[in-house]
Amino acid sequence: MTSTARPPASGARQAHPDHLSHVIFITAAAAMGGFLFGYDSSVINGAVEAIRDRYDIGSGTLAQVIAVALIGCAVGAATAGRIADRIGRIRCMRIAAVLFTVSAIGSALPFTLWDLAFWRVVGGFAIGMASVIGPAYIAEVAPAAYRGRLGSFQQAAIVIGIAVSQLVNWAILNTADGQQRGEIAGLEAWQWMLGVEVLPAVLYGLLSFAIPESPRFLISVGRRDRAREVLTEVEGHGVDLDARVAEIENAMHREHKSTFKDLLGSRFGLLPIVWVGIGLSVFQQLVGINVAFYYSATLRQSVGVDPSSSFLYSFTTSIINIVGTVIAMVLVDRVGRKPLALVGSAGMAVALACEAWAFSADLVDGRLPGTQGVVALVAAHAFVLFFALSWGVVVWVLLGEMFPNRIRAAALGIAASAQWVANWVITASFPSLAEWNLSGTYVIYTVFAVLSIPFVLKFVKETKGKALEEMG
Repeated sequence: MTSTARPPASGARQAHPDHLSHVIFITAAAAMGGFLFGYDSSVINGAVEAIRDRYDIGSGTLAQVIAVALIGCAVGAATAGRIADRIGRIRCMRIAAVLFTVSAIGSALPFTLWDLAFWRVVGGFAIGMASVIGPAYIAEVAPAAYRGRLGSFQQAAIVIGIAVSQLVNWAILNTADGQQRGEIAGLEAWQWMLGVEVLPAVLYGLLSFAIPESPRFLISVGRRDRAREVLTEVEGHGVDLDARVAEIENAMHREHKSTFKDLLGSRFGLLPIVWVGIGLSVFQQLVGINVAFYYSATLRQSVGVDPSSSFLYSFTTSIINIVGTVIAMVLVDRVGRKPLALVGSAGMAVALACEAWAFSADLVDGRLPGTQGVVALVAAHAFVLFFALSWGVVVWVLLGEMFPNRIRAAALGIAASAQWVANWVITASFPSLAEWNLSGTYVIYTVFAVLSIPFVLKFVKETKGKALEEMG
């Protein structure tokens, strides 16, 4: 997509108080894509063991079914920008809403394992689209004075979506007497878990009819009068509309559409700053964060926690994720990106090491011994907290700020692709690694958390308080 976040332009105005509530509504409606991003990514957590049992598959095949959605994510993220530039941000949201809806229905009513995998890819494509369209649209409609706070709606919506999916899964499981394959109105519990996503998906589609198209897109297709109306909606009647339209047009004319060739360097193929972006993306995933959301219920059950309790622990983990995200949103502009990242790395390393120690114990009557069981649960929550208050938010902030203007779009694309690949590696490998040695698996994640500390210290530059034009 052609848009990138920018400092306030000279003609931008702060939204009048009577318009701010409308702008918040617009932002929240667009952030529903983020909610579905988080919901769809995490809801599979409740169906993992049921899918394994229903289709009688091993860990390797199960992992591929869980991880295959990430292929759709990568394709959706790579194509969403071009689609949005051609047909508009709002129509792109509607396409994503339809894909979320179709994926939910198909996943809930699969004929075979392989069409379940197909519907997972369709949902992944919608996730990829939502991950690009939401932040871009919010940045384009938000008044400059509120752009940072309104932009944080997307990340907040993602973590809320994760939490809600866990709560819904827990409620459905209790309705089915604690059995993932328990029957409710002719369908198994896990099918209801995947199918309930239809409701927020339809709401997302309906909300897209209640919000305006981006002024930037409207100007790009020559609809200047409608762009003026939207600017009045979001910035108030006191705005110099001619100046605002001229600013947007001038910014679009100045933009350089970066390509892969712009990223090439004389050493190691790519520019050093691009490798740093890739490193941030990869480290964010290799600490194993998605294991906490895709497989948390399975983990708890594997150490003797009953299914209902394991789902409740998954929900509490999601709440911790929300708390950590709020902390990061409050602190990232106050203490800086690097300090938060370093604190998070240290905290994650300690938490992961504690989990590795806890899972090294032999089970007693199907459960971890008392001390190890408590340590495992506390450490799991601590790990998510330290990730959420640091790398969960900081990496996205840095990736949006650290690249020079001339390569920002292309460099972001490469870094995001690396993140999806790393996510796939962790998601697809965990079941097999856990069967091999669960404690050893957490040792691997601990090592990556530790290695992220010298990486940040040596290669990551602080971007706090710098204008985007200062990045070189």
